[in-house]
Amino acid sequence: MKTFEFLILGKNQPILEILLRLVNAYENWNAIGFSDEKQAQEYFLNNKIDIILLSSAIEEHVEKDFTAFCLKHQPDVEVIEHFGGGSGLLKSEIEHRLYLKGKV
Repeated sequence: MKTFEFLILGKNQPILEILLRLVNAYENWNAIGFSDEKQAQEYFLNNKIDIILLSSAIEEHVEKDFTAFCLKHQPDVEVIEHFGGGSGLLKSEIEHRLYLKGKV
């Protein structure tokens, strides 16, 4: 079974840590998190990422620029905005997106 690689960008460190724990708890899901978009971009350029999770407290222009950057360099990456709602919602959001794209 394919392992999905996640990059999580979020400015709220406690929430970022929770998202990392939740995503990494699932078999075949592997996540790394960043609070700095420049560091995230550098990592993204050097690694194949399947899913970008955008978390809370990201300024709108940063979100737009980061999304555009990611899609330019890896057009098949899935970008998902997640602003809360619990672990069940997070998993459902991700699985629904993967299903719609025929990736699961």
